[in-house]
Amino acid sequence: MAIPDAQIFPHATGPAQKIVAQHLDAQDFVFYSGWHNARLTDMVDINPKGLVPAVEYKGKAIYESLVICEFLEDLYPTQKPLLPNEPLTRAIARIWIDFISKSVVPAFQRLLQAQDAGKQIELREEYNEALRKYANEVKGPYFLGENFSLVDVAIAPWIVRDYVVQEHRGFKREDVNEAWVRYASTIEKRKSVVETQSVNRLPPAAWADR
Repeated sequence: MAIPDAQIFPHATGPAQKIVAQHLDAQDFVFYSGWHNARLTDMVDINPKGLVPAVEYKGKAIYESLVICEFLEDLYPTQKPLLPNEPLTRAIARIWIDFISKSVVPAFQRLLQAQDAGKQIELREEYNEALRKYANEVKGPYFLGENFSLVDVAIAPWIVRDYVVQEHRGFKREDVNEAWVRYASTIEKRKSVVETQSVNRLPPAAWADR
């Protein structure tokens, strides 16, 4: 069986590398993201799907991105909450997190995987429409208003990696609408988002030394 993500650089780079370096001591909570050089059987022990991200906490496995996010919310209750305390707003947040998972992410993946030029045009508009629907609900500057929330966390990875569909599938943020351009820029410039990103492209010499 081929090793999954074998062509992904084996450790964090750029700003994310500094964050990793600050958390190398042994602890109860271990976060696996990207290919981490463990044996495939070890990864399947953590997540039966063999996928990351995944968490090992006190010897127990937790996986699926949004499940991990809510687990962290519960694990550190003294930190500033990412889900609203008010029941209605909390439910609305979960509705839009579900929308990201079921509409935005699949549309991104379909566009990325499309090889036919005509199909790419069709799927690009499908992706634009999903983002447009989301953007029209943004209160500003973040989805629920002034406070960064789990809704923003859920969509942030797809904002910072949209350079892929920009370069290879003709995607442009401006084609969504101005609300999306403003919101996406706000998210990608947020300190916590910037500091947890690896470098998009590495020089050939870096790969030679991996």
